Amino acid sequence: MSTAGALLDGYARLRQQVAIMLELARAGEWDALIERQSGYLQLADRIRQLDQETTLDHEGVQRKADLLEAILADDLTIREQLMARRNELGHLMDTSRRQRDLHRSYGKQASSVVEASDKFGPGTS
Repeated sequence: MSTAGALLDGYARLRQQVAIMLELARAGEWDALIERQSGYLQLADRIRQLDQETTLDHEGVQRKADLLEAILADDLTIREQLMARRNELGHLMDTSRRQRDLHRSYGKQASSVVEASDKFGPGTS
């Protein structure tokens, strides 16, 4: 296989890897997503090296651009999924912290206050 063929094949494999990672993010399979990320980064490094050594014809440049566009679109969606997950975890941590603080201050009676706050939102002061 020529270096141009190897390069385009690498981009196609990277595209497949990102598509799998996107499905994992949508399914909430965060551990599997993180495991896939290392393979993605290794493949991206190999492609980067090969890209420096390779000159593509017009058709190859267009194919590479199409693959990169798809990779970047999926990457953006993955990032959005990760941001939503981060926000969700932040909310859970805040709730847990409030619950812990209330338990320290008020004991068992505090759990009803936390549950009401989660259902109805914070009170107005």
